[in-house]
Amino acid sequence: MFYMFSGIILICSLLTITTRRILRAAVYLLCVLLATAGLYFMLKYQFMAAVQLTLYAGGIVVLIIFSILLTSHITHRFKHPDLVKLIMGVSTALVGGGLVIATILSHPFQTGTTSELPVNMTEIGNQLLSTGKNGYVLPFELISILLLAAMIAAIVIAKKDKNKNSEI
Repeated sequence: MFYMFSGIILICSLLTITTRRILRAAVYLLCVLLATAGLYFMLKYQFMAAVQLTLYAGGIVVLIIFSILLTSHITHRFKHPDLVKLIMGVSTALVGGGLVIATILSHPFQTGTTSELPVNMTEIGNQLLSTGKNGYVLPFELISILLLAAMIAAIVIAKKDKNKNSEI
């Protein structure tokens, strides 16, 4: 299952960035996020898998697809990238991948002997709703405001381009 999920993530990630149709890119992104949730389930991180499914696969991708449909760019096709941009993108990806691999290989991973902590739903709930140490409310709120601003800006820009094309 690990190899299947990994293959889905790799193939759909490449398809997400190489496809020229924007709606297909959003669907491929959905596949990547679902396969990532599958990996979380394999690692027995049910809470992270549930967050991945509900927040990212269920919320963000639906919001992206809704924005695409709202701006009437469902048939939009991206142009082929210039050769210089393609070379710069590939070289950046190779340098970043090399850096990640070098960092992983230089780190001495050791098995831990810590015991498993008991799962207490009250403690998890308190940490999710806390603004203090180990709290998650502030990061979630900041990210939601950032995503809302990005979506509003994307819709405004898309509508502005549509109005310019209709005037010509």
